[in-house]
Amino acid sequence: MPDIKKIVLDVMSAVLPVSALVVVLQLILRLPLETLVQFLVGVLFVALGLMFFMLGAHLGLLPVGEVIGTSLTKTGKLWLVVLFGVILGFAATIADPHLRVLAIQVDTVSGGAVSKGVLILAVTAGMALFIGLAMLRIVVGISIKTLLVASYGLIFLLAAFVPSSYFPVSMDAGGVATGPLVVPFVIAVGVGLTAVLKGKRSSEGFGIVALSFAGPILAVMLLGVIFG
Repeated sequence: MPDIKKIVLDVMSAVLPVSALVVVLQLILRLPLETLVQFLVGVLFVALGLMFFMLGAHLGLLPVGEVIGTSLTKTGKLWLVVLFGVILGFAATIADPHLRVLAIQVDTVSGGAVSKGVLILAVTAGMALFIGLAMLRIVVGISIKTLLVASYGLIFLLAAFVPSSYFPVSMDAGGVATGPLVVPFVIAVGVGLTAVLKGKRSSEGFGIVALSFAGPILAVMLLGVIFG
């Protein structure tokens, strides 16, 4: 059972500084009182949501992720591990509300030139492929440094050919895709994989998020090359 008191303190330490800053700005700038009240109500719901999310992550996501990672490794089937990574990346990313918010904003700003459906599918596919690649890396033993240099090197190379309007969208896509729904679970699965493969050297299971971050960026950049 996770320490609920620690979870509450962690959430408060994350939410209170921003809240205090807004209250100070209210005193200085004389913002509308109604806006401040709406903000404080929103902060309350955000804090409660974060508490429940972190509690759920500790109770369910992290333990089951490690168990799944361990069980997949014991099957000895590389294709199954990679396929699970691809399916996990696709399912978790397409369900993330952050991605939908970004897609709606891009659709609106671009006047429909980049539809929200196309953007969501591109980002989801990029995330899924790179999480599968991250799982393959762990099992096969490819250096994380090699993959990161290759992935981000390709990003810098494509940046020279992508329309300027697509570049910032691609960076935001990487951020929203590696959201709170994806990160805890894939890290836990990676730790479970390495716990069996590397003799409990579970630290080698990290780096999945850094690698998968490149997937959505490259996907949006390719959209820019195709449609730009």
